[in-house]
Amino acid sequence: MKIIAIGRNYAEHAKELNNPVPTVPVIFLKPDTALLKDNKPFYLPDFSTDIHFELEVVLKIAKEGKHIAEKFATNYFDEIALGIDFTARDIQNKHKEKGLPWELAKAFDHSAPISSFIPKANLGDLYNLNFELQVNGKTRQKGNTKDLLFSFEKIIAFVSQYITLKKGDLIFTGTPEGVGQVHKGDRLEAWLMDNQLLNFEVK
Repeated sequence: MKIIAIGRNYAEHAKELNNPVPTVPVIFLKPDTALLKDNKPFYLPDFSTDIHFELEVVLKIAKEGKHIAEKFATNYFDEIALGIDFTARDIQNKHKEKGLPWELAKAFDHSAPISSFIPKANLGDLYNLNFELQVNGKTRQKGNTKDLLFSFEKIIAFVSQYITLKKGDLIFTGTPEGVGQVHKGDRLEAWLMDNQLLNFEVK
């Protein structure tokens, strides 16, 4: 199982970090040790003083595929969840300045809290899904999948040209604007439509 994440897939998020809006998907990977399941607490690592939350809609790949055509890509995922792409922003900024990869900032242990999954058939229009993150009861991020720069199908088709997708792989599809720092004692709660899927504490 691998975690494939898409960067800068909402224009307003790219702008808030002073990044150009991409013309092709920006891809990075997280290892399976990044997963944090069952709303277990997230422990702040000692190597960063600036961990940011990034709420994302997550796809679970349903079958193996390579060189998938965009028109068939919807057949390759059947469940959707919410996830947090925790990012060590201080490390990421240093690496960006030097043109280095992001992995130390993105791929550390437990940097990818993941919720339970919902069958996509239960969600209606996949391009009108509201999702929201609250930190300590205050809304910090609100997004809708209609604002994706690259659709779920386009992401799957693009990634599969380079990397074989296997059953159980996860794709984090990008975060909307409003990302920010987490602190010890924060409680993060997230909803996909009316379903609360994440509710955990930062320690």
